[in-house]
Amino acid sequence: MDSECLVLGAGPGGYAAAFRAADLGMKVTLVERYETLGGVCLNVGCIPSKALLHVAELINGHKDYGHFGLECPTPTVNKKKLLDFKRKLVQQLTGGLSYLAKKRRVNVKHAVARFVGPDAVELIDSAGKTTRQQFKQCIIATGSRPIKLGFLPDDPRIIDSTGALMLPKTSGKLLIIGGGIIGCEMATVYQALGMQVTICEMLPQIMPGADMDLVTPCQKKLEADGITIMTKTTVKKVIAQTDSLKVSIEGADGQESVHDFDLILQAVGRQSNADQLDVAAAQIATDAHGFITADPKTLLTSNPNIRAIGDIVGGYMLAHKATAQGRVVAEMMAGHRVVFDATVIPSVAYTHPEVAWVGLTETEAKAKDIAYEKGSFPWSANGRSLCLGQSDGLTKILFDPKTERVLGAGIVGSHAGDLIGELALAIEMGCCVADVALTVHPHPTLVETVGLAAEVAEKTVTDLYIG
Repeated sequence: MDSECLVLGAGPGGYAAAFRAADLGMKVTLVERYETLGGVCLNVGCIPSKALLHVAELINGHKDYGHFGLECPTPTVNKKKLLDFKRKLVQQLTGGLSYLAKKRRVNVKHAVARFVGPDAVELIDSAGKTTRQQFKQCIIATGSRPIKLGFLPDDPRIIDSTGALMLPKTSGKLLIIGGGIIGCEMATVYQALGMQVTICEMLPQIMPGADMDLVTPCQKKLEADGITIMTKTTVKKVIAQTDSLKVSIEGADGQESVHDFDLILQAVGRQSNADQLDVAAAQIATDAHGFITADPKTLLTSNPNIRAIGDIVGGYMLAHKATAQGRVVAEMMAGHRVVFDATVIPSVAYTHPEVAWVGLTETEAKAKDIAYEKGSFPWSANGRSLCLGQSDGLTKILFDPKTERVLGAGIVGSHAGDLIGELALAIEMGCCVADVALTVHPHPTLVETVGLAAEVAEKTVTDLYIG
């Protein structure tokens, strides 16, 4: 065999799998189609988008400076320096991955891969040279790509999430089709940089999957910043004209209206890249949506020598899920008696304020008739959040009324994504809500609201009067 362990894709799942396998003594080849490691997340996803979101937070935060007694001129944006900052950040992190790969003696090949049999792939490099690579075991981690809406015209003013990070325009009118996490995050960025932003979401709420009591404070802030949010609406037609993109939108009342935009971002989800690998040649099954079918615990595909992880198997299409799966499958291949058995995967929208949730949501509990109780603590009663001007935040914990075990949690407010980790751990550890309440949290902090929400559930809270 040319490789004891072949890993296809060098995103968060792929490089984690490759590095862990190498650490466990395996001969590893890592194949990446692009010139840098890190995949979508590091190059055109999580990291560059969060860099732009940080800048947006600084710009929008300026509006509130007067509240703190600060007087300073309105910031201006140097687009070239901003893009340079984003580029250097990505280079630093991807360069770090290349260094780590070399230190572990991982054989990195930059090429496009496709299966030519159950134990072999064909690799085509940037010069067009084709080589054949056989493997003993293989991990597929080639991820996903943005879904493109078929009715949209082919026009450079219509972009996806990758193109959005290049900031093709920072003035004029932007339409975002899709009000999920990516749509809301990019709305935050482009509004802060100076565009008039409209979000068009066909479902009844933005950020589908999150509870409305978490979404509402975020939506109010987005709208207060000047972003127009239209739910229960559908884009019916787009005509590319010389001076604008003419868009027909059907509203919740069934009436159509026509609007002009300078830029359109389609953010309606992502699709599997399995169709680019010729997986049938490796006897790998896919589902009706094109995702590779894999056992949820072992990540084994229908080919017993091939496992698949991350976006390409569907479910939560999140970098941290792929990373966790990558490490576990490498250990399985090395003979360790382990399985992927994560109870929950946290979700975070890095908007301003952030929205984060993990485990059972109230929406899901009601739909599935799951019994629950909750403790909810408003940030208006927390000293640290008031110091930050975050009085509209909220932390809540859902728990089983019989066992009192934590079932789920949600947070909206500054650094919600950082805070949700404690509650993910509580669920994984099978904690009762009393365990959280009795944990001494530092004061004054935002994480203190986690303990206070648990105290509300336990009816021991002194920072609120709950009758």
